[in-house]
Amino acid sequence: MAISSLFIVTPEPLQVSSATAQLKPVVAVVMGSDSDLETLQPAIQVLERFEVAVEVRILSAHRTPIEMVAFAQQAKSKGLKVIIAGAGGAAHLPGMIASLTSLPVIGVPVQSKALSGVDSMHSIVQMPGGIPVATVAIDGGLNAGLLASQILALSNQNLEEQIMKFREAVHDEVTAKDAQLIELGPNDYLTQM
Repeated sequence: MAISSLFIVTPEPLQVSSATAQLKPVVAVVMGSDSDLETLQPAIQVLERFEVAVEVRILSAHRTPIEMVAFAQQAKSKGLKVIIAGAGGAAHLPGMIASLTSLPVIGVPVQSKALSGVDSMHSIVQMPGGIPVATVAIDGGLNAGLLASQILALSNQNLEEQIMKFREAVHDEVTAKDAQLIELGPNDYLTQM
């Protein structure tokens, strides 16, 4: 599988791989709206690539607060280890979940129409002291999945090895592009992109 294929978000419905479907989820990917799925799909894909079982949910901090609270309070007892929470606009979901669990929460700001996701990012990153939320870039689903994998890899050597292979593949892809740029020059390189 080419590494660049991880960066492409397909509009097809998400299919849970058969390898991870039988495992008990250890990472939850939660979103405030189904429109956030496109942003979070790269997180799901990279976790499944590393054979990390994922639970995917739609839980709004504002529209389904009771269900969101129940999920967050039960997450640890269900065996979850990390929660990735994406939200746009007011983006309260990651912070609210973090306030209800001791599990690490990774917030993914979703690009919004009004302020291009800056509003979402500020809402997630500006958590008060005592309730941390790790925050990735706006629309940074891939990095959220990689960060969750790295957290799990602290106690999973096989997962750590897979992450290192992934990084080697990213390295090789960039060095190959660099060699091609040197060989072709910038103008010809651009025409082949």
